[in-house]
Amino acid sequence: MQFKDYYQTLGVARDATADEIKKAFRKLARRHHPDLSKEPGAEARMKEINEANAVLSDPEKRAAYDALGRGFQPGQEFRPPPDWDANFEFSGPGAGAEAAEFSDFFAELFGRMGRPGREHGFGHREARFEARGDDHHAKIVLDIEDAFRGATRQLSLRVPRMDGSGRVVLDTRTLDVKIPRGVREGQLIRLAGQGAPGLGGGPPGDLLLEVHFQPHSRFRVSGRDLLVDLPVAPWEAALGAVIPVPLPDGSALKVRIPAGAQSGRQLVVRGRGIPGNPPGDLELTVRVVLPPADSARAKEIYETMARELEFDPRAASGG
Repeated sequence: MQFKDYYQTLGVARDATADEIKKAFRKLARRHHPDLSKEPGAEARMKEINEANAVLSDPEKRAAYDALGRGFQPGQEFRPPPDWDANFEFSGPGAGAEAAEFSDFFAELFGRMGRPGREHGFGHREARFEARGDDHHAKIVLDIEDAFRGATRQLSLRVPRMDGSGRVVLDTRTLDVKIPRGVREGQLIRLAGQGAPGLGGGPPGDLLLEVHFQPHSRFRVSGRDLLVDLPVAPWEAALGAVIPVPLPDGSALKVRIPAGAQSGRQLVVRGRGIPGNPPGDLELTVRVVLPPADSARAKEIYETMARELEFDPRAASGG
């Protein structure tokens, strides 16, 4: 996937105002619209112009694109960094339809932005209508430990808006959010009344926080299951052993390694993954780690093993 410079596509500066972007888009649309232009490739060019305008004319998409886009060149091979859009607060139903219409680059960045909210409720009271405010959406990144213990986290969300001069600025709002024990990847935490204000005295919308986990130095998450590599010494693998395994909640679980365990063997401890109803499992993958032969004594032990053990690893593996 190649990086797209939307500012270059419309021929405007990165600090262009909303009015300058609108004028540039209209000028290019008159020149390249396939109903008006005889140039070959006018339809494809118009699609690129529409895509650039869809991003730069939308304060939320533009702010997210600006945060990501510095340092990349047009046409450069590109993959967005993990969780690049974390802590951006978005409104509206997202970009699902546009994502299908535009490029893979657009779909990768904005295809999941926002989530469908509730329908507006309209009512009449003394010739007035009331409308519930839109739900807002944000992606948050938590530690795996939060899922085990529960927590209260202070989160700062970046909220894009247009200032009086037509330029996009980022406001910050800070919320204390209670993280429930057992929260899982992809779960939505709903903060009632923290979305857009209602109209005509209608209730405000909600703020929906989509949970993702920070990469952990030891553990990986799959649904509610917790995955971890378990380093063992050669003698523990050969003879069997009971090994303590520290868990994200600070406790330690004693795991029995069966005699003769090889690297890659998987052990499952039911119900010791992320809490829930039912809880997930703890899946351990045995990794046999050899001590280094970095001393005379260590070399002597290895040489003794080589002489006295009738063992051919290639014959044992069928190689």
